[in-house]
Amino acid sequence: MVRVLLRFAHAVDALNDRVGRSVKWLILLVTLISAVNALWRYTFGESSNAGLEMQWYLFGAVFLLAAGDTLKHNGHVRIDFIYGRLSRRGQLLIDIFGTVLFLLPFCALIIWFSWPMFMLAWQSGEMSPDAGGLLRWPVKLLIPVGFGLLGLQGIAELIKHAAALCEEPSA
Repeated sequence: MVRVLLRFAHAVDALNDRVGRSVKWLILLVTLISAVNALWRYTFGESSNAGLEMQWYLFGAVFLLAAGDTLKHNGHVRIDFIYGRLSRRGQLLIDIFGTVLFLLPFCALIIWFSWPMFMLAWQSGEMSPDAGGLLRWPVKLLIPVGFGLLGLQGIAELIKHAAALCEEPSA
């Protein structure tokens, strides 16, 4: 059973790795769109709401979709002055309890509340109220998808931490 769970965890790792590598390209795209928007505004004195919204959407996509990959690589903020002083076993226990008590319930709540918001925007074809604005449902879909990837990575980390805890000698 442990092998099956660890295979699942590694599959989630691979998924978030692929998503994380892909999302990095969005940063280049956001930068290019931003530069074009600025050049257009300063050259012609005009601005594009669609261009500005695209920047915001892609910027949101980077953060939401890369959260799982960031968790996998231990890149999230933590209280290191306490955590760093703990034994490996203590760190694993903190990670397990934090995942079970905070991360997974938070991801589930965000998915639960954001899915109807996305569905409503999708079914109604919700558009930005700004002139020339974009459809809203794609950016609203990013919320449950991003937190879904984060939650999956949380489960994968939980599996890996529990397996490591079983291997740690209790002192």
